Amino acid sequence: MPNGESYTVLNKINSPDDVKKLTRDELHTLAEEIRSFLVENVEVSGGHLASNLGVVELTLALLRVLDPPNDHVIWDVGHQSYVYKLLTGRREGFHTLRQSGGISGFPKRDESPYDCFGTGHSSTSLSAALGFAHADRLKGSNAVTVAIIGDGAFTGGMIYEALNNCTKDQRLIIILNENEMSISKNIGSFAKYLSKTRAQKRYFRTKNITRSVIKRIPLIGNSLFAFIRDFKKALKNALYGSNFFEDMGLYYLGPVDGNDEIAVETLLSEALRLNESVVIHLKTQKGKGYDKAEQGPDEYHCLSPVSVVHPQTSFSKAFGEYLTELAVKDERIVAITAAMSRGTGLDGFAQKYPERFFDVGIAEEHAVTFAAGLAANGMRPVVPIYSTFLQRSYDNIIHDVALQSLPVVLCVDRAGLNTSDGATHHGIFDVAFLSEIPGMKIYTPITLDTLKLCLRTALNDNCPVAIRYPNSAEDENLKRCFYPEEFTSNELSVRTYVPTDLAPVAAIVTHGKIASEAVKAADSLTSNGIPTCVLLAEFIKPYDRLAELVTDKLPKTVSTLVFLEEEIKNGGFGMILSYTLRASQAFNSAFPRITLDILATDESFVIPRKDQTPYQCAKIDCDSIEALIQKRIQC
Repeated sequence: MPNGESYTVLNKINSPDDVKKLTRDELHTLAEEIRSFLVENVEVSGGHLASNLGVVELTLALLRVLDPPNDHVIWDVGHQSYVYKLLTGRREGFHTLRQSGGISGFPKRDESPYDCFGTGHSSTSLSAALGFAHADRLKGSNAVTVAIIGDGAFTGGMIYEALNNCTKDQRLIIILNENEMSISKNIGSFAKYLSKTRAQKRYFRTKNITRSVIKRIPLIGNSLFAFIRDFKKALKNALYGSNFFEDMGLYYLGPVDGNDEIAVETLLSEALRLNESVVIHLKTQKGKGYDKAEQGPDEYHCLSPVSVVHPQTSFSKAFGEYLTELAVKDERIVAITAAMSRGTGLDGFAQKYPERFFDVGIAEEHAVTFAAGLAANGMRPVVPIYSTFLQRSYDNIIHDVALQSLPVVLCVDRAGLNTSDGATHHGIFDVAFLSEIPGMKIYTPITLDTLKLCLRTALNDNCPVAIRYPNSAEDENLKRCFYPEEFTSNELSVRTYVPTDLAPVAAIVTHGKIASEAVKAADSLTSNGIPTCVLLAEFIKPYDRLAELVTDKLPKTVSTLVFLEEEIKNGGFGMILSYTLRASQAFNSAFPRITLDILATDESFVIPRKDQTPYQCAKIDCDSIEALIQKRIQC
């Protein structure tokens, strides 16, 4: 845990009430201390740094003007909520950030009453905020709901669906935190002058007095005020363009410097006084106050823990490099990302083939249907998306890709359980939902060589294909166990690991990186007198073909068979494969008395306790495998 003795102001902050009592000088000191604290801690524990450095003043202003948890604060995506966590009673435990049993890297309802709504995916905050605002109105509550939305989230369609349902008669504040791209047309010296003016308290004081005086003029007061208001709006629009939010009937304030705490406080106070739905437009700097993060906000967007040794080549990086190689010979290959070019390894492809690379923003649904259109017109689209984000595009995969049997390659990155980001980022549902889609193939490489084979095979398939791989480098031990010789295969198959010359009495059938737990269990069981082998599937679907290979490769001496997966059990790999084997006459003839068991996450969201791995939490670790097989053998 980093030393925090030097944080003279921060160490006194245990609740928003403490923030409200600070002088301006103390606020300035607190902002500097928060930034130092974040850099000191996040560079050790890992996490999202640049975005949090950018919202320090915004968070201070929120806590000084609002009254959480009575008022509701909802952070979009939520990776920029670290400052909010620090100042709402979680400073002492901050060193446990993103660790098992520690503080979540995202807002989490059961972590603190200040986290009114859990987030982890982009563009959801405004829909949730509308729910809170409507509920407050129905209950007769005077609480305020605030949604803090980064400009990147406006590339997600849910924001516009929610905006379409916003009405004036709600205690709702929408904070547009713009830190990378321009949203409005408010540019130039005149716009800057207006923004600076509107961030001052005397501007609103003068405006309110003028409104009151004009409206009190007998007979013509209200009409005159309406005329002046409409004329001012028309003049402003003529000079520097209409405003999107005002055109939707929402009151708009800004843009102002979001790293100016006084300016943000001023606009928040005015928004509360208006007592209606208001948009506050702020411009903040990602990485503010830390030179490295200011100069490289992408690089410092999310850091790994200092204890983690970065692999030279991860699956994501290798995927991008090999796709770029394949694109040299096949001009039909195009790549699509949903605002994750760096995270999915596509930066090199984008640089070499900018005309064949498409970043559609945080819009996974659109990405998949866009790919379907490209495929229908003769291209070979490849769409890498994190497993947990792919869930958003399920309907599009079914109706736009699979129903038309279009050759779209979905590369399912971060497949399986992921340690740091928690339950919102576990890739445990894709096998089940993809397995149910007719005509879909699913490939599961565990080495970089098999990743290349899967990608090459998928681009030659004339049907939808999903390739699943983890957020890691290849496991050298797994490579030795299942690929002891030089890799020369041109066909996906089932690999076998047998740790001894003794005939196996138990077998584990698995896929993906959890094969490492299967190997540990097999070694331990074998050394304890229960010879056990492991069958590794390089593909999952088609299941009938997989069942044939398992039947052929499974030693005839095996009496106990366990299916191991780091996904949900219902509708998943183990359940479908066991059903397919039981329905197979060849399998029943070869193994008439074999017992079948499934070890999976069993519909759990997998939230580990302190000092517990995700595998242990889900009870799919090597000890759990060993215990189950010992029990079956003894029976």
